[in-house]
Amino acid sequence: MTDSTALYIHIPFCRRRCAYCSFTSYEGREANIPAYVDALTRELALYPAGLPVSSIYFGGGTPSLLPVNQFDKLLSCIYPHFAVDETAEITIEANPGTVDGKYLSFIRSLGINRLSLGVQSLDDGELKTLGRIHTAADALRSMSIARHAGFDNINLDIIYGIPGRKSDIWLRMLKDIISLEPEHLSLYPLTLDGDEPLHEAIERGEAEPLDTDAAADQYELAGHMLASHGYLHYEISNWARPGYECRHNVTYWLMRPYIGAGVAAHSYFDGRRCANTSDLDRYMASLSSNTRPARDLEERIGPDIELAEAMILGLRLTSGIDTAAIRSRYKVDLLERYSDQVRELAGLGLIERDGGRIRLTGRGRLLGNQVFLRFMPD
Repeated sequence: MTDSTALYIHIPFCRRRCAYCSFTSYEGREANIPAYVDALTRELALYPAGLPVSSIYFGGGTPSLLPVNQFDKLLSCIYPHFAVDETAEITIEANPGTVDGKYLSFIRSLGINRLSLGVQSLDDGELKTLGRIHTAADALRSMSIARHAGFDNINLDIIYGIPGRKSDIWLRMLKDIISLEPEHLSLYPLTLDGDEPLHEAIERGEAEPLDTDAAADQYELAGHMLASHGYLHYEISNWARPGYECRHNVTYWLMRPYIGAGVAAHSYFDGRRCANTSDLDRYMASLSSNTRPARDLEERIGPDIELAEAMILGLRLTSGIDTAAIRSRYKVDLLERYSDQVRELAGLGLIERDGGRIRLTGRGRLLGNQVFLRFMPD
């Protein structure tokens, strides 16, 4: 395989699980960190030596709960084994209030050059609703500390559509966020699958229900304000200063190969997709003898599914899909294969054609899931 590969490493530990979280994470298991890192190093060693790697992403969970010596151990495993590009983007997610200047300075010295702060909101009442353990003041302080530690590529994760949020609060929050001058912003709608504590509180009438119309209004306002301050809206949920687009995530959207290591981590590599077990103990036990990790999923991707996923993921990018590139890669004429879908969605004002590209319209970005469903194979 000649393509450079993105490397994702899942750190599943949290001090407290958030009220809206549906990711695989474990509360109160920090004592398992050393054994877990040992398991990660064994899993990483199973991949071909010398494999080109263009980005590394430590996600979670709360990766910033790892002691600095454990990050040093992981990177000391990764660099000799993989051919990590000299300009690789290396990201760590962190929660405000879990990091100090000494910690951030040390991990910056290890070569980690991008920080993603899980701010979510700058309103203490909303943070309490979300079950976050930090305050707005903690978020502002963490941003300042990160700058002093030498991070010049910072992303802020922000949630919109939080129940009860008033438009004036959102407007003021956007102004405050922009004043922090982050290089990148990821804005996600609050979504609940059904078994989160916040969803249960809504069902009991103890919290306000989600308001999709209010969420759409907040999304559109954010887009207008960020554009007026020089941010490029390059993906449905992501904005960046020019040149600061998240290279790691673009790998996913362009259907390029990626490796996921750790509990519940997903990989798309050598034409196969797999997902590691989401059970922490099972994951560590399966790697105790240097065998591959226990898996919840492993399958070879068929051409129909691969093409459908290329359409769905590619449409997430505001630049859309280059039909000539798809024809070259998959030997398929998109406008012929999906002629009915393209005609229908264009008629509904959800997609548009621009020369050799197909992209979502502004309305299509609001109704993206309805668009994506049209391309799923039977």
